Amino acid sequence: MNKFKAVFLSLIFVLLFLSDNIALADTGPKPTMDFEFKGLQEGELQIISGILYECEMSDCSDAAPLEELGPQGLYCDTMSCRATAYGFAPYHILEVEFSDEVTRQSNIFETAGFQSSYTVTIQPNDLLVEAQFSLKAFSSVNLFLIACVCALIIGVGIVVLVVFLVRRSRTK
Repeated sequence: MNKFKAVFLSLIFVLLFLSDNIALADTGPKPTMDFEFKGLQEGELQIISGILYECEMSDCSDAAPLEELGPQGLYCDTMSCRATAYGFAPYHILEVEFSDEVTRQSNIFETAGFQSSYTVTIQPNDLLVEAQFSLKAFSSVNLFLIACVCALIIGVGIVVLVVFLVRRSRTK
């Protein structure tokens, strides 16, 4: 029985420390931007490629493309684009090349939140990017904290009500 335990514990040790699931140093959540395009029909106009320019200044006179570093970058398929970054600048311009061989550039838009969603309207010569309100803007950690604060407020309210009713009943 002791030999079986030793072999079993050795096997567990080897599986834990030599696992193929290598932990990477960069495992936390990253800010994202999801771009939903209005005016794309399957088989007609499609996205070829895209560039997301980041700007610190509101007029985007300092625009620079979002660098592709690890998971950071702008990734497009034929119908939508998604950007992931270690942190976004406050202002952006989206430039997309379409299957009609026209490259369109967007208006200047602001970062809407940690997980933001945008509607992109395709116009003949440019793009109009507008932020969408979504609960995705609240990360799961923020929603959890909001739920905890609400539960705490309700709990304190119940305790105050009970104390009030007990004191009131004693005075009668």
